[in-house]
Amino acid sequence: MKSTIKKLDDNVVKALTKVCEEAKQDVDGFDWLTHRADYSNFPGSLVVTCVFLTELHIVQLKAESRDTYLRKLIHKHLLKVGILLKDPRRNVFFDSEEACTAGHSGDWGKRLA
Repeated sequence: MKSTIKKLDDNVVKALTKVCEEAKQDVDGFDWLTHRADYSNFPGSLVVTCVFLTELHIVQLKAESRDTYLRKLIHKHLLKVGILLKDPRRNVFFDSEEACTAGHSGDWGKRLA
């Protein structure tokens, strides 16, 4: 990994770590998050997956418009490290431990591939 890409990825990790800490306190059912990106097409290729305990937590999140809050939180923290997302709705997705267990026997590597 080139040093510029490594630095960029480190900044993404730094920002998303802060998001994760806040979301665990503020968003019911939020468990963890992860990201992936093709750095030759960054930040458009950045995908952040927010993982919840159950599908019901995601339904409730959307019903209460907390999905917007979470996207804005991610956008804000990425912006603080110099990464601007044009439309966070295209970069931030929601999934659950429950769905991964049912669909991929709990193998997040397969699910996120």
